[in-house]
Amino acid sequence: CERCQCHGEDKRTAILYTLLSQNLSHSRGSHSPTQQRCLCQQRRTVCLRTPHVTCQAASNVLVKTISFMKNLPSFQLLPREDQLLLLDSCWVPLFLLGLVQEMVTFEVMETPAPSMLKKILLDGQSQRREPERTQPTLAAVQRLQCCLNSFWSLDLSPKEYAYLKGAILFNPDVPGLRASLYIESLQREAQRALQEVLHALHPEDQGRFARILLIASTLKSIPPALITDLFFRPVIGNTDIMELIAEMLYE
Repeated sequence: CERCQCHGEDKRTAILYTLLSQNLSHSRGSHSPTQQRCLCQQRRTVCLRTPHVTCQAASNVLVKTISFMKNLPSFQLLPREDQLLLLDSCWVPLFLLGLVQEMVTFEVMETPAPSMLKKILLDGQSQRREPERTQPTLAAVQRLQCCLNSFWSLDLSPKEYAYLKGAILFNPDVPGLRASLYIESLQREAQRALQEVLHALHPEDQGRFARILLIASTLKSIPPALITDLFFRPVIGNTDIMELIAEMLYE
């Protein structure tokens, strides 16, 4: 990281590291300078500490998320094109709500860096290798966990989750929708049902509805690439996640 100011005061480097770095730099020439691992905590790449357990839990949540859509008659009545547009737009916030509802927690650890010796040995094969997968950063994962913690603090009931999911799913602002007016009416219906539930469960908390919608809006800011790389890339590899989700919806 050229602009990173996080390098420590001790810049002494091991002799082997220096020799290998110079060798790697000379072998690559001026086209690809040696990449240095960023020491800044926020920019460090991370991966799941227990990928087998967490990816399995995430897959179960995704299956339940798609089943929620499939079991909505109003969603099934929409044109197929609109269904796919809504799916592409809302699968991430709906999935994250599922993580919250199922109380799925996870921990990350720093991604192990490939050794300098391995880089040198594989450098001649770089043209034949597949491009390296992107890895989530610690800052991005911390932001995600902050959003999830905000929802856990709300302690939503099952009915609140259901109507909130409907309000998120039926988003009339998605570009290209053919039945946007009908979708808008479905969103208003879901929001009205959510308000009625809140009035019955929390009559003293007049600001709960606005607070729920505000926190729900933060879920839409989470990039799909982050969710894919963190929870599903270890399982699906380079497969397109949207193709898999569409197959699940129409299987």
